[in-house]
Amino acid sequence: MAVAVFIYRDWLARYPEMGAVSERRAALFFAEAGLYLDNSDASPVGDVGRRLMLLNMLTAHIAALNGGLEADGSPSGTVGAITSATEGSVSVSFDSGLQPGTAPWLRQTQYGLSFWQATRGLRLAFYVPGPNPNFEPRGGLGYSWRR
Repeated sequence: MAVAVFIYRDWLARYPEMGAVSERRAALFFAEAGLYLDNSDASPVGDVGRRLMLLNMLTAHIAALNGGLEADGSPSGTVGAITSATEGSVSVSFDSGLQPGTAPWLRQTQYGLSFWQATRGLRLAFYVPGPNPNFEPRGGLGYSWRR
């Protein structure tokens, strides 16, 4: 079975800003990323190298949502789109009614947006024509309705 294997050192080299995320925590985020993109032979992404890159993007996205960019590793608390903001006494409201795996959920971080753009081809429908119908009576063996 060909699965993408998480390598913390490589992930951190690609996303050095995630240095506050421990190896164990990053591995758990990678496992969570597998909920959004299948990491098995049945995956819509057959190339394991490409699948690893996409799963690493999702891992960075999940890590960022869970405080990977904060020095102390705590979540920033700013999940969702800004719905309102005031200046006096600083007030900001966020819409957190987002469903995982949807475009708005992925657009919350640059990593999620990169994943969304990179997987565009997976969200397109492809028409696969069926076999050509045979309208000849008796299987087209030379018989005709006309005599």
